[in-house]
Amino acid sequence: MRMLPVSSAAVAVALFALPSAASAAFAAEAPGASSFSISDPRIKESSGLAASRIHPGVYWTHNDSDDGPYVYAVDSATGKTVARVTLTGIGKPRDVEAVSLGPDGQLYVGDIGDNLNGTWDHVWIYRFQEPRELGDVTVKAAQFTVRYADGPRNAEALMVHPVSGRVYIASKDENKGGLYEGPAELSAGGSANVFRRVADVPWVTDGAFSPDGGRLTLRGYFWARTYPWKDGRPEGEGERVDAPWQGQAESVTYTADGRTLMFGAEGVASRVVAVPVASGSAAPPPSSSAAPAAPGAPSAAEPRGGFTKGALVLAAALALTFAAKRLFRRRRSHD
Repeated sequence: MRMLPVSSAAVAVALFALPSAASAAFAAEAPGASSFSISDPRIKESSGLAASRIHPGVYWTHNDSDDGPYVYAVDSATGKTVARVTLTGIGKPRDVEAVSLGPDGQLYVGDIGDNLNGTWDHVWIYRFQEPRELGDVTVKAAQFTVRYADGPRNAEALMVHPVSGRVYIASKDENKGGLYEGPAELSAGGSANVFRRVADVPWVTDGAFSPDGGRLTLRGYFWARTYPWKDGRPEGEGERVDAPWQGQAESVTYTADGRTLMFGAEGVASRVVAVPVASGSAAPPPSSSAAPAAPGAPSAAEPRGGFTKGALVLAAALALTFAAKRLFRRRRSHD
């Protein structure tokens, strides 16, 4: 994350002055949805979510830094960790930001963060088979080196298409991020896997394909949108999703049945909020002839739910404070 000049004290005073209606909007959750809190104190910076297809109600997550080569399975019924997978056969994870489940039943872990503005000329993807039985286990993972055709960049979103198995990465940029498409098959050989830009996207912190592959949902700190997916590209401006306010909003995934979006965030005992998929967000049938332009970036101040403009500004300041603190911590780790 790029450091911006923000006064933490000023933000704190402003937040106490928030109108009660705006504060309620921040905490709003979908009625009757299966939201849950992650209770494992080891999971302090949950930065990715992926719904298991063989263990109902279980979600895979990970810390984004200052942890080991670990991936955790959390039971949404209890919020407790039911498995910790230790990855071997890879180097030391640097900045793990995303996890996604492919049609081959393998989990793809994106060590794709680059908070030093392109200092790293390559990043990595790790892949391992989702365990059939839940419990602490050590597995050997494949490691794939990734480079971007147009140069290094920071990214926090990795999505595997559930039909084609193709891997996509969304870069994170306040001006104009990009959606990058990987090769048809990843290679673990000596050469890097080159990802090529196929669309412009907003400032993205995570993304997920619907289980049928017909939709792509992207989220940022203050917004989420669902795009129809056709011919390997997102279409149009997408449909707004009423995502919850979560501060350090880092993750999103679909439930295994595709009926609900699960939104996660960093922090100890972080909340994963369930938001039912709107009926109008279903992917168009293959015969659809509509072909709008590539998705554009919605404004960070776009109204959403019960938010007021003032509340959004204050929310932005709070998120930037989190970002600054996180950057200081990561810079210290690289000194």
